[in-house]
Amino acid sequence: MNRSCSRNCSQHTALITDTAVLRVLSDIFEALDRGDLAVLTLLDLSAAFDTVDHTTLIRCLHILYGFNDVVLGWFSSYLHGRLQYARCHDSSSTPSPLLCGVPQGSVLGPILFLLYMADLMKLVMSSELRLHLYADDTQIYGFCALTATQALLDHVAACVSVVWSWMRSNRLQLNADKAEVLWCTPARQQQLLLIPSSPLSVCSDNIIPSKHVRDLGIYIDSDMSMKTHVSRAVSSCFAALCQIKSIQRFSK
Repeated sequence: MNRSCSRNCSQHTALITDTAVLRVLSDIFEALDRGDLAVLTLLDLSAAFDTVDHTTLIRCLHILYGFNDVVLGWFSSYLHGRLQYARCHDSSSTPSPLLCGVPQGSVLGPILFLLYMADLMKLVMSSELRLHLYADDTQIYGFCALTATQALLDHVAACVSVVWSWMRSNRLQLNADKAEVLWCTPARQQQLLLIPSSPLSVCSDNIIPSKHVRDLGIYIDSDMSMKTHVSRAVSSCFAALCQIKSIQRFSK
């Protein structure tokens, strides 16, 4: 891939990521403008693209999307027959069949993964919560009146439990260590409202609500001020300027 293609792919990926974050932020801001509260739950999968079961994916393409005959054969041929091996210097292990996973870095990889996750969207929507997927990053969020925070937390906990069970049955591994929960309220209401401090149970682990979370590279504060993101961006820029200054003497 030449530099021009690589640069265009990077710009396209950044644009899609920005669009995904803006969708979630827009929904939350609309809820806050109505006077409601919002809770955002971020779930992460371990080696998600590598754990997609080929047999389950083919069955999903056939039953849910109606792929038959030649088209289904194309996807079967694309997934099956791949080999994997480990290599260290000049030594290599014996190649073994790759029984799961979609090829990363390919055009079809992310698309097949999202098709594999289609049932998850139905489960979350049936819980009357909102879901936004970006590759293996899962964002579940919902809104409630100021007096119904505990009820919403219980609702989210029940939904996450269903999501965990679904992922286990589809051979996906939810990474509880990277799960995050954020309650979003306007800054003027931060001190007036009683935000639930109860942990959210994810895979038998308790996740304490955070003051800010990192969602697709963007830091979101509980008061939606974006102060943490601005601070981190300024810090990164300052570090880059210091590095440029340190090599300035070599340009003379």
